[in-house]
Amino acid sequence: MRETALVALAATVAGVVFCGRAAQPASTPPRTVPPPAVPAAPREKVVGGPYVVNVGPRSATVMWIVQTGQASLGGAPGKKDNTEPILRPERAFFTGLQPGHKYYYQSFAGAAGKGSFQTPPAGASQFQFVVYGDTRTRHDVHRRVISAILKYANPDFVVHTGDLVENGDDASLWPIFFSAERLLLRKAAFYPVIGNHDRNAKYYYDFLDAKPYYSFNWGSAHFTVIDSDIANAAPTKAERDAFWAEQTRWLEADLQAGQKADFRFLFAHHPPMTAVKSRQGDNPHMTALEPMFEKYKLTAGFFGHDHNYQHYLLNGVHYFITGGGGAPLYDVDLPPPGITRKVESIENFVVVKVDGAKARFEALKPNGETLDVTELGP
Repeated sequence: MRETALVALAATVAGVVFCGRAAQPASTPPRTVPPPAVPAAPREKVVGGPYVVNVGPRSATVMWIVQTGQASLGGAPGKKDNTEPILRPERAFFTGLQPGHKYYYQSFAGAAGKGSFQTPPAGASQFQFVVYGDTRTRHDVHRRVISAILKYANPDFVVHTGDLVENGDDASLWPIFFSAERLLLRKAAFYPVIGNHDRNAKYYYDFLDAKPYYSFNWGSAHFTVIDSDIANAAPTKAERDAFWAEQTRWLEADLQAGQKADFRFLFAHHPPMTAVKSRQGDNPHMTALEPMFEKYKLTAGFFGHDHNYQHYLLNGVHYFITGGGGAPLYDVDLPPPGITRKVESIENFVVVKVDGAKARFEALKPNGETLDVTELGP
């Protein structure tokens, strides 16, 4: 009995328990069964950026987008009807910068993680910015417009007039947008305007570290960005009305505070007027702002939404519609009489050169041909 018990104890210590009569010790150690295999963690990759947002005279945010994996959805087990990338924004916030300086950065490893940006100068100075929008579809055209900006302009920053992607809630579209913009955004700060196709999506705010409306100064100019997409601003009419009222109060205070600037520029997605017959009267909330623009001596407003080029002059305020960044073109079939300076159904972007109290606006086609030129100042 004692011998049997000792053998059973030894077998238990070895990790093997026998029922009944104890087995004799084996000449080789027992085989260890490996644990179940654990799937390897998905390999992360950068799918957007780097790019710089919220650039001020003393601070800036460098961002890039990382894909950590993908998720799928199907109507049956094992079926993948829809697959979406899992994306994560990364950011580095820099402070203690100097106004009017150029900075070079390394965001992630390798040459692709390098870029540069300019901080806003203080007071009267020379600078250049580019405005374009509606890049949501026809990605080949979007890339041509970006290539043309790189070839025919040298902006310190760019302003996008909205509809960056076809559906802001679709994660798969954002890497396409950032791929097309990559070379431009590695050298110019980016200021976005939210459009109706951006859907007030969380991705828009997360990937761009953005707010629905904001303002900034660059040199002797004041820049105001507003959210004209009230249809997506909130789920109920009461909330949408409250949002628009609050933003309008902020807008008037902002324009009033910018009266000492040599130039006041405003950016929104929806225009207050249009040469597209089927869209005339669609944006009464924007048309209602025209008296405010005139009261506070707005220099120019820039808009998208209509996929073409339009330029109007109404009571001293210039209105530019530059929605030719890639989305299908719209006809300009009924230009408003008395205020129309130039309309054309063509892809385009606008280059603005500021030199102290002078400003030059030049609208260009992707082939470099000039569409329209306006010069302001002494």
